[in-house]
Amino acid sequence: MVRPAAKDDRESASVIDRAHLSRVTGGDIALERELLDLFYTQAELLLERMRGSDAATVSALAHTLKGSALGIGATAVARAAGVLEGSGAEQETALLRLTIVVQEARVVIAGLLAPPSD
Repeated sequence: MVRPAAKDDRESASVIDRAHLSRVTGGDIALERELLDLFYTQAELLLERMRGSDAATVSALAHTLKGSALGIGATAVARAAGVLEGSGAEQETALLRLTIVVQEARVVIAGLLAPPSD
């Protein structure tokens, strides 16, 4: 189950817009967990595929990641993916920034998906 608000809720809220996620899922906690888990896996997979790919492929994969991020309320990831999508010659720098924000999101998601501690 997605964890209830905790002391580090401000950090997770800045990475994942939980209110947006709740609206998207109609408040279905199981669906929230499923979407977060899918994003967690997909984001890393897409980053791996981007590394070493040609510019057009990177742009297309960034577009896919941007849409997924918007779906769960990961706006920083969506912004960074959007920058990478249109980065052209600055693609290496944009990919590094995207990698950083994806890792931040994955850390928050792992915390949200972890079983509650007593």
